[in-house]
Amino acid sequence: MNAMWDQLLPGLWPAFWLTIQLTFWSAIGSTILGTILTAMRVSPVAILRTISTFYISVVRNTPLTLIVLFCSFGLYQNLGMALASRESASFLVDNNFRLAIVGFILYTSAFVAESLRSGINTVDFGQAEAARSLGLSFSDMFRKIVFPQAVRAAIVPLGNTLIALTKNTTIASTIGVAEASLLMKSTIENHANQLFIIFFVFALGFIILTLPMGLGLGKLSERMAVKK
Repeated sequence: MNAMWDQLLPGLWPAFWLTIQLTFWSAIGSTILGTILTAMRVSPVAILRTISTFYISVVRNTPLTLIVLFCSFGLYQNLGMALASRESASFLVDNNFRLAIVGFILYTSAFVAESLRSGINTVDFGQAEAARSLGLSFSDMFRKIVFPQAVRAAIVPLGNTLIALTKNTTIASTIGVAEASLLMKSTIENHANQLFIIFFVFALGFIILTLPMGLGLGKLSERMAVKK
C-alpha cells in the first residue's frame, strides 16, 4: 500500500494539472472554431453552410481517439507538422501536448457549434427580419443581436460540452501525454492488487474538476436565462 502511494502522490497533482491545461486551451480553441462554424452554418452563403454542415456531421460521427491519433501520426509523423521547437529537450512532450489540443479542438468545436445553433433556434426569427429591415449586414446582425441571445440560451449544452471535454482529455494518453489517465494506467500496472483504490482516487479527481463546473454553469444559466 505504501509503495503505491509513494508512486501515486508525487505525480497526482502534475497529472491533473496537465488535464486542466488540456481542458482550458481546448475549450478556448473549440469555442472560437465552434463560433465560426455556427456563423457559417446560418450564413446566407450556401457554400459556407455546406462546408460547416459537412464538417460538423463528419466530426461528430468520428471517434475522438481516431482524430487524436490522426493529429499525432498524420500531422506530425507523416506531414512533419511540429508545434514545438525541435531544439528543445522537451520537444516530444510539448509537441504531443499541443497535437492533443488540436485534436480536441477539431472534435469539440463541432459540438460547440451544435450547442450554439440550438441557442440560435430559440431567438425569435422576427428579430432577424427587423435587423435586415434596418439595413444591418449579416455579420452585424449575428454579432450584435443573434449571437448574444444564442449564448444565453446555450449555456447548459455548452456546459455539458465542457464537462465532456474534461473527461475526454483522457484520450491524450494514447499519444503519450502524461495526463491523469496515463498515471492511473502506470500505477495499476505496478499495483494491480490496489485496483479499486486507484480507480477511486482518479474518479474522485475528475469529480472534483467537473462537479463545480456543472454547478457553476447551472447557476449562470439561471441568472442569464431569457425571461419570457
